[in-house]
Formats: sequence, structure tokens, C-alpha cells
Amino acid sequence: MCGSAMRFLTAEAKASAGRLDGKMREKTLTMDTLNPQVKAVEYAVRGPIVLKAGEIERYLEEGGTKPFSEVIKANIGDAHAMGQQPITFLRQVVALCTFPELMDSPSFPEDAKWRARRILQGCGGHSLGSYSASPGVECIRKDIAAYIEQRDEGVPSDWENIYLTTGASDGIMTILRLLVSGKDSSRTGVMIPIPQYPLYSAAISEMDAVQVNYYLDEDNCWALDINELHRAYQAAKQHCQPRVICIINPGNPTGQVQSKKCIEEVLHFAYEENLFVMSDEVYQDNVYAPDCQFHSFKKVLYEMGPEYFSSVELVSFHSTSKGYTGECGFRGGYMEVINMDPEVKAQLVKLLSVRLCPPLAGQAAMDVIVNPPQPEEHTFKQFHQEKSSVLGALAEKAKLTEQILNAVPGIKCNPVQGAMYAFPRIFIPPKAVEEAKALGMQPDMLYCLRLLEETGICVVPGSGFGQKDRTYHFRMTILPSIEKLNVLLGKVRDFHISFLKEYSGLE
Repeated sequence: MCGSAMRFLTAEAKASAGRLDGKMREKTLTMDTLNPQVKAVEYAVRGPIVLKAGEIERYLEEGGTKPFSEVIKANIGDAHAMGQQPITFLRQVVALCTFPELMDSPSFPEDAKWRARRILQGCGGHSLGSYSASPGVECIRKDIAAYIEQRDEGVPSDWENIYLTTGASDGIMTILRLLVSGKDSSRTGVMIPIPQYPLYSAAISEMDAVQVNYYLDEDNCWALDINELHRAYQAAKQHCQPRVICIINPGNPTGQVQSKKCIEEVLHFAYEENLFVMSDEVYQDNVYAPDCQFHSFKKVLYEMGPEYFSSVELVSFHSTSKGYTGECGFRGGYMEVINMDPEVKAQLVKLLSVRLCPPLAGQAAMDVIVNPPQPEEHTFKQFHQEKSSVLGALAEKAKLTEQILNAVPGIKCNPVQGAMYAFPRIFIPPKAVEEAKALGMQPDMLYCLRLLEETGICVVPGSGFGQKDRTYHFRMTILPSIEKLNVLLGKVRDFHISFLKEYSGLE
């Protein structure tokens, strides 16, 4: 027997002997030794309710019976999982980049081939399997800058301020890592909207920063109130140092689209209080209300004049995951960094270098979004039809959701002006609130669990996003097909009426 095998047997014998002596080796990583910041992290979108939905799905697959035949997952903005079809042109370009031999196929249009060739020329070895520079492929960064200039009607964009990211989340986490510092009362405070997308609260917990809540005005269609910003800022200064304000526009989970006047007020507030601005604009293509328009924070800042545009530090984020493409799995995104200190920017590049580079397939997908077919190109007609179909259907579903939910006693839903979600307020009777407390859970968690177990509909409790005390909500996506959305909303209506009868004695 060779020496290594003998050593293994000896080690195995020692381990066995240890067990026989009742002396099991203790694990190094336990809940006691785990990083406490990790334990503090919560992410409701994939939290307990989603785990329960998975259990029910497996139970049904194994032949179990429920009052429903399927689980409808309306908990997350995953367009393709909900049945949305890919945009043909985007998939053609990425396919050509992935398998260049397809360049010889007549099935692929020349418009897609020349884009794929250009992207591959910017990749090491002309291969999507290579690493790119840490900020991203240069020609893609230049395309993004050109897109931003066009979107913002001539406001200049420097491609060297563009950084490709692994989805917008990666960029948001990276920038927060730069901003969080200090101890005790000098610890960085991060101002976030409530309700908020749980990425922000999770990142703040993980980095042991201080969460500073500012509440959106539900009675005014979730508008951002400048007086509320001042209140939150002044209160936070008593125990931390607020350094950054985060805005989600259009809103997640609230679906509002901020007005230009509101954005001007936020930027003036950031200028006066010397705050770094993070603008999450991943839903910029998802605007449905006819009286609403997307305004980028960068364009508004530019129009406020040189004093603002040359000084306010601003990072804007975009992604392949939302909009009309819904390409979540590619994990593509970018951020544009404005007015960052040059020495700090060098530290940003260093931090990006540690993770090498974002996935090149995601970078290629991002390029198609910012460099789509133009009217003079052969592929434009099909591309425009597909894009219009997706956005038109979302607008129809946004209106449908608002109308049906507002017809249910005890539910109030603000207009879904943009993004992909409704965030209705639900009345929960006191008896149900007491029952939830006795079970050690939030009342809207009890509501959503009951909804899941009785109807198969998976939505996320509003408590996972933050809400004012003694108000209750849930977030649901509007992504299911019209047919499935009608079924979903009908089940929510019937469940809610039954819930009120059970806990209020209503007839």
C-alpha cells in the first residue's frame, strides 16, 4: 500500500477513534462564529414566503393535492420566468458572439452580424470567453456613452465614466463599499426610500452602515416629499453622518415615476447637504402613465446649471434585467460616475479589478440595449414590434391591476405609473393582527402565507420593503400574462373578502 493511502487510512482511523471517544471535531464556522453582519441581512424578495412556495411546488409535483393546481410566483420581477419572450435581435447578437461560426448562416441578419463582429473585436482573442478590462469592453462603454447622450438630448457623456457591472446590484454594492466608513456617530448614514428594494437594506446591514429611512408619500402616489428628506436627515445627524442618498426612479416596489420638479428638489437638497447621489434607473424604459415621463437625474442636474452639474457627485445605474428585454439571467448592467474625486476613482477601478470583470455575455446584451436597430436597418421593424408589444402589454396590465385591486373592499392601490409592480395597501382586521403577533410574525406575513397556502399565489409582504407603522401592503409583479394576471387578481379578491369575513365577522 502506498504511503499516501496509508496516511489517509491512519487519518480515517484517528477520526473514527475520535468519534468512538465521543470527541467530535467542532466546526470552525457556526452561527456563533458567523459574521454578525451576514446574520443581519434580510432579503424579502427571496425570503421565507418564497421558500414555502417552493415546498408547495414540490408537493404538487409529487402528486399532492391543494385547492389549486399551480403556484403563481408574483414575488419577483423575472420577466422570462413569467413567460415573456426574448427580444429576437438581442438573442441573435449574443448567439453570434457566443458561437461566431453562425456568422456564415443566412438565418442571421447582417445588422446583428456587424454588431457581433464589433463586440468580438473588442474582446481578447476575439472571444466572449476571455476576460475584458475590469471597467468593461471599451467599444461597449463608448456605445453606452452615446446612448446616454442621445437619451438626455445632448448632455455630454464621457465613456471613461462608464463602468460595466454584473447587473445593477453589483454596481450599487460597489459604490456603497466606497462610501461606508467611520465609527459610532461618524458612521456613514445611507438615506433610502421607504418602501425600498431590499437590496439596499441588505447591503447596509452587511456593511454595518446606518440605514436612514425617508418615507414616500402614499397619499400622493408615492411622491418624494422634500420636507420628509429634511426631517430624516436632521434626525439621522444625531447618531450618524449621512453621506449618501439613494433614489429608485421609476420606483420599486411602489411603481411611481418622479416628476422633474421633485428630482430638482432632491438634487438641490443633495447639493446643500453635500450628499453623494445614487440614482437607480433600471426601470427607465418602463413608464406607462400617459402623464408621466422618465427624467434622468443626470439630465436634470445638467439643466440646473454649471454650479450643480460640476459639483454634485452622482452615480446612475441601468441593467439588462428590466425594461422591455427582461434579460435577468445575463446579469448585465452599467453605472455612470459623475464628479467623483480622481483619487477615489482610482480606488474604484482597483475595487472593480478584484472581481476581474463582469460576464461578457451580459456586456454584449447591454450593448444591444443601448445600440438597438435603427429605422434604416432591416431588423428595425421586427425589433420595434417586439419592443412595443412588451411595453404595451405591461401598460395594459398596470391599468388592469390598479382597477381590479381598487374594486376590492379593504384594498387601495395607487396607479402603477411605471416599473413592474403594484404595492397595494391592505386592511388587516385587529383580530388577525393579534393572531400574527401571537405567532411571532408580521401581520402582512400572516396574510401572504395564508394567500399562498389557500390560492397558490406568491407575493411579498410589505414589511419586507418597509412601510409606515400600522400600515400593511404586499408587492406583486404585473409580469404574468393577461390571462394569468386576471386569474391571480380574481383569487386575491376572493381571498381578501374571505379573510375579512373570517377575522371581522363581516357578511
